[in-house]
Amino acid sequence: MKTVAHVEALVADALDAGAVRINGGEAKGVLMPATVIDRVTPKMKLFRDESFGPVVAIVRARNEAHAIELANDTEYGLSAAVFTRDAGRGLRVAHQIRSGICHINGPTVHDEAQMPFGGLKGSGYGRFGGKAGIDSFTELRWITIETGPGHYPI
Repeated sequence: MKTVAHVEALVADALDAGAVRINGGEAKGVLMPATVIDRVTPKMKLFRDESFGPVVAIVRARNEAHAIELANDTEYGLSAAVFTRDAGRGLRVAHQIRSGICHINGPTVHDEAQMPFGGLKGSGYGRFGGKAGIDSFTELRWITIETGPGHYPI
């Protein structure tokens, strides 16, 4: 219930500050309906805080540069997505977004076991998944044991 209260508070703050609910409603216990909030701005808590709830905030950008500025205007940086018909433009934009993962023409929630998963800034440290994950969570050591008399070449 604590998470539900947190998510509902973020939504209420946005609505009170001028955002518009496109879809969703009040939670029934721990079940929350999928919620879409439009006209979210950087001054709203929903823009700043991670909700970890079924809420999508629509933030409107004036142009590409402003979209990149908005994407980077957060203390978090786990995953981002860029949607475009121009793959080259998508790559150029993805390189400017400070996140551990950036998908072009795909959702932010995408995981493959062989790929490193992790964020930048306040979205954690290290990586898990694939070889990078093994490296992040492994301390390389060398241990030997002699089971017989030693052989010294000198």
